[in-house]
Amino acid sequence: MNELKATSLPTRKASIPEGVWTKCDSCGQVLYRAELERNLEVCPKCDHHMRMSARNRLHSLLDEGSLVELGSELEPKDVLKFRDSKKYKDRLASAQKETGEKDALVVMKGTLYAMPVVAAAFEFSFMGGSMGSVVGARFVRAVEQALEDNCPLICFSASGGARMQEALMSLMQMAKTSAALAKMQERGLPYISVLTDPTMGGVSASFAMLGDLNIAEPKALIGFAGPRVIEQTVREKLPPGFQRSEFLIEKGAIDMIVRRPEMRLKLASILAKLMNLPAPVAVSEAPHDGVVVPPAPDQEPEA
Repeated sequence: MNELKATSLPTRKASIPEGVWTKCDSCGQVLYRAELERNLEVCPKCDHHMRMSARNRLHSLLDEGSLVELGSELEPKDVLKFRDSKKYKDRLASAQKETGEKDALVVMKGTLYAMPVVAAAFEFSFMGGSMGSVVGARFVRAVEQALEDNCPLICFSASGGARMQEALMSLMQMAKTSAALAKMQERGLPYISVLTDPTMGGVSASFAMLGDLNIAEPKALIGFAGPRVIEQTVREKLPPGFQRSEFLIEKGAIDMIVRRPEMRLKLASILAKLMNLPAPVAVSEAPHDGVVVPPAPDQEPEA
């Protein structure tokens, strides 16, 4: 009889659909997935900024209904027929299937509080956000569109650096993107670089650190070589928080740290001043309204 009872009782686990809950990487808090998305992938308990997809980032930044994608027709090619433990073309196919993106940078034009802007964002899930020829070409396309529209450019970086499978073709993107930004400077158009976790290698050594204003998200890892590589090279223990955005702002390497929920209004306010436009009016978007949070897996529903 006891056996029959045990097998006939429904388990609470089975009633929870997969993907409804997630866990914070920092504090371990169990979070409702839909609420976390509404909170822009920021943990409401510890304020940890989780990684955000390129499209979600651009959709959360630009005014609804104003977005137009640029450079989507550009696709990577395995010109060198590169192979390490796996063929490059197979790595590309796998990354494209996993992310739904053709490459690691997404570019859109639109408006930010009714102000025309061009914005680019890295998809870190696509081969670690590595920079290859398509990333460079899309970034240059973003610059050209900003010049054509006479508007600011914003770039959200999240990258491990240059893509080794494209060898010199990936490294030359550092010079290519930097040269394109020189045209923005000549025209007096603002370029704002937003550094997110992580921004490393060839991306940090080129356009990511060339903003008229370099803004970082909290606790973002920013640098060229990673801390473990540096420790192995110099054979010294690095100080706590080394290469994190809080460490960099103390050393004067970046201009400010802005929390993700405040980023949209902060960027609009800065660009309005730089473009001599009226300051944007803050609108409360009540990110939690309409989100019904079910009980967490280890909690019982309230009566």
